[in-house]
Amino acid sequence: MAIAKREPIDSGYDPGPLEMTGSQMIWESLLREGIDIVFGHPGGAILPAYDALAPYEADGRIHHVLVRHEQCAAHMADGYARATGRVGVCIATSGPGATNLVTGLATAQMDSVPVVAITGQVPTNLLGTDAFQESDVVGITQPVCKHNYLVTDIAELPLVMKEAFYIAREGRPGVVLVDICKDTQNAAGVFRYDFDIDLPGFEPWPEYNAEALQAAADLLNRAERPLILAGHGIHLSYTSEELLKLVEKAEIPVVTTLLGTGNIPETHPLSLGMGGMHGEAFANRAVQACDVLVAMGMRFDDRITGRLDRFAANAEIVHFELDRSEVGKNIVPDVAVIGDLAETLPAFLPLIQERHHSDWVQELNVWRAETNEADIIQYEVEELIPPFVIRQLWHATERTDKRVIVVTDVGQHQMWESQYYIHEEAGMLLTSGGLGTMGYALPAAIGAQMSDPHALVWCVAGDGGFQMTLQELATIQQEKLSVKIAIINNGFLGMVRQWQQIFYEKRYVGTPVLSPDYVKLADAYDIPAAVVRHPSEVVPALEQAHATEGPFLIDFQVKEEVNVYPMVAPGAAVDELIRRPKPGYAQGYSGVQPSW
Repeated sequence: MAIAKREPIDSGYDPGPLEMTGSQMIWESLLREGIDIVFGHPGGAILPAYDALAPYEADGRIHHVLVRHEQCAAHMADGYARATGRVGVCIATSGPGATNLVTGLATAQMDSVPVVAITGQVPTNLLGTDAFQESDVVGITQPVCKHNYLVTDIAELPLVMKEAFYIAREGRPGVVLVDICKDTQNAAGVFRYDFDIDLPGFEPWPEYNAEALQAAADLLNRAERPLILAGHGIHLSYTSEELLKLVEKAEIPVVTTLLGTGNIPETHPLSLGMGGMHGEAFANRAVQACDVLVAMGMRFDDRITGRLDRFAANAEIVHFELDRSEVGKNIVPDVAVIGDLAETLPAFLPLIQERHHSDWVQELNVWRAETNEADIIQYEVEELIPPFVIRQLWHATERTDKRVIVVTDVGQHQMWESQYYIHEEAGMLLTSGGLGTMGYALPAAIGAQMSDPHALVWCVAGDGGFQMTLQELATIQQEKLSVKIAIINNGFLGMVRQWQQIFYEKRYVGTPVLSPDYVKLADAYDIPAAVVRHPSEVVPALEQAHATEGPFLIDFQVKEEVNVYPMVAPGAAVDELIRRPKPGYAQGYSGVQPSW
């Protein structure tokens, strides 16, 4: 089920200029932006705004979700935004409330997620005095926001609010913070919202160059071993259908980034899955063997490129990108097409010749088969391993007629999800890609579930990350949500332990992690739960979770020392892979790795 396109919401509500307080202006602005859900936590400097919220919440116009930690408010707004394409909104007070937002804001900004954060600030006469709960939140958040504001004048507040949503939403999405002094919230003024936005220097939608587009088409039409590298921008521009048309017209295989997962159905014969540090071996090999690489809506992150001077060294590179600052930052393309993929990709299609690349595709299929033969699922069958859990989760969810959203934390389970869950649509996987934030999954899953109460939302987390934000189980119950939770419990901070095993001679310092009894913990929140220790218990537990109305938690107590393979070591090229050892060899890295 595709989500609605990212666009301003016409609420139809505009009674014209009104006299009101700054606090009321906040909520009136949200109504005009079509915002009806916000995630936050009250405190002294934002209390006037919360007091003004009462009538809006009482009549159902705006619903406030009380979080247990402000970082989770930002993650919930992030999950809501990713699941809907609309701007997510989070709210916090000054000082520690605002600084607690920072990790969540950085997470959203790194992944181009539209979020507006509204924070209270001490009164204007106390600015710069180190007053109680004062912090320079604008200065603190400037590096992790697309833009931010400090509002000290009631006359500026309506325009600032409108600009904030415009900047967050338009062009490459991002985070905007609006810090509002307490006396500004209490002040009275005239509210209007009929401004025309004029931001000199802000170019959200640059016009593409037709000559560059033709040059890109000429390269692709001459290619014998073409490859598309599809990133998050495909999803943000809602061009998955156009991408599929291009792929099938010229028989071009596709590798995705982590956030580009599902850009084309992963069951499609031309889908090679994810590339990069923990991408499929045959996908990385394809990158290194192609003669023309067309990168769309991705920024050549180090996790996808590996060693830059060895990345796609045999290929001419075309980069389709909206954000000019990303072009040439890491990889200098032979042709750059700057513009909105929603415009450039449809214009590109007629320029591409219908072609077949049978020899190239056949070679890739041979590489794919070699990789599949080495799959851990083929021979690890007696003990409970995470890849088996994830694959069974996919089988359990593919049978539902509901929209399915899987939200992962960061670490080994995140990579196993990308490898073993089969994504048929963009936007099925929500995860922290750029910042790699542990603790993201549970609150982001709450935001996603709030956006669509009828969706089947699975939070997949490790035992380490889950313990960072598990207090939000209370939010699930308070909001009567039906989030399903799978904890991949291996007793370690798994990905860090894997690095210690491979690169640090198994010195497991700081990575063994003690967990509570998750079934008892869930019971404390009145959430039904189950523990799974054997492969035969996986499917019944998943069926029980789906048959249970409301939330359900499963503690999957998996084999401890299982690694994510393949793996590209830091500083290595993407085809210099550490592979899974053959059965009977010790796992690890000792210079020359036995491989299939």
